[in-house]
Amino acid sequence: MNNDIQQLISQQHQFFYTNQTKEISFRIAQLKKLKQLLEEYQKAMYDAIQADFGKSEFETFLSELVLVYDEINYFIKHIHKLSRRKKVSSGIFNFPARSYIIPEPLGTTLVIGAWNYPYQLSLIPALTSLAAGNTVILKPSELPTHTSAVIAHIINDNFPEEYFHVVEGGIETTTQLLSEPFDKIFFTGSTTVGRIVYTAAAKHLTPVTLELGGKSPVFVLKDANIKKTAQRLIWGKFLNAGQTCVAPDYIWVDQAIELQLTEALKEALQHYPSHYMSTCQNYVQIINLKNFDRLASLIEPEKVCYGGVLDRENRFISPTLMRGVLPTDKVMQEEIFGPILPILSFKTLNEAIEMVKQGDKPLACYIYSEDKPLINKILTEISFGGGAINDSLMHLTNNHLPFGGVGNSGIGSYHGKAGFDTFSHYKSILHKGIGFEIPFRYMPYSLEKLKWLKRLLGVK
Repeated sequence: MNNDIQQLISQQHQFFYTNQTKEISFRIAQLKKLKQLLEEYQKAMYDAIQADFGKSEFETFLSELVLVYDEINYFIKHIHKLSRRKKVSSGIFNFPARSYIIPEPLGTTLVIGAWNYPYQLSLIPALTSLAAGNTVILKPSELPTHTSAVIAHIINDNFPEEYFHVVEGGIETTTQLLSEPFDKIFFTGSTTVGRIVYTAAAKHLTPVTLELGGKSPVFVLKDANIKKTAQRLIWGKFLNAGQTCVAPDYIWVDQAIELQLTEALKEALQHYPSHYMSTCQNYVQIINLKNFDRLASLIEPEKVCYGGVLDRENRFISPTLMRGVLPTDKVMQEEIFGPILPILSFKTLNEAIEMVKQGDKPLACYIYSEDKPLINKILTEISFGGGAINDSLMHLTNNHLPFGGVGNSGIGSYHGKAGFDTFSHYKSILHKGIGFEIPFRYMPYSLEKLKWLKRLLGVK
């Protein structure tokens, strides 16, 4: 396997050096081809993810394929503009001259996808790298075996391996890939594995983008619209059974409205299943028994105020609300990544903000309020990757907003132009003529020259 991987990387390097991927027309043609293939293979993709998660066609399209198609459309429309040279000022010291920045692809890239949204978290960074003019080796997560196989089938049967190829496998395969030199590595997954990826990349000085996770807080202030807040929170939390990196992890609610919010959350959960049904098409399973057992251990039955039904045989955990939760509870010590929503109340907003700041910087933060000063207070005082006010998750659907973390929740960002930037190098060029020139930099130096330089800079 190791020789095969080395040969594949060598082939991709060689193909990149032909300069074919740098042609805009070539990139657009490949993106259109990928879009057409995804349309042709939609049924196979739906069947695969249903086999892995029990995920419905509607939810797969809504939470995965919509985002993939939107990103493809974005690059087809904007790739000419994104790839164009950008003129910038040459400054007073280079007059007369022209200066510009040239976007160029990095080369051969490795994209390591995540299991929770196996299509969009693999395909979006991969197609973004292609749009920027790179070659791509894609390593999907091995946990959802059926989706990994269908991704490999779609790509490997329709694209030359020296340009775009899927490598399947587990930890050993990923380790082999990481031991090789790439021009860029893009990883989506846990912070623990992110550290391993970062360490491996450092040996080759390979630039890395890490899309990780963290405990994303929700602030519900006392002026919030209770019904709308509950509706949007429940949707954001229990989409994909909570297996979403930017899912609301826990709620900080003003104690004045805690009971009202709790009842509204329960009401919003009435359309969700309370027990496993093989006919249930809109609530997915936990990915595997290891994660099921981890999640089950986080539930304190005496604090459950809604749900809490566990079905290990079918990897089903009903949507669960926990009330009376303390910051020291087990459920507050790690990212939940499942259908459990703890509710904590605060007397003053400052105490809630301080509790959040004591932990790692989260990937997302959500604020439900119309109080602009308090909203700005939270936005100013808490560092996080991105988020939304009076909504959950939806910021990641806007490809004009960079998506990424900060600190332990990630390094770098993507989506739209931010993704193009992530997979590009910006080459800076100063273009001078050979005519007129200001001779300050040449010998002999003098106090008179020094005086004029200081005047130009406004220095005494």
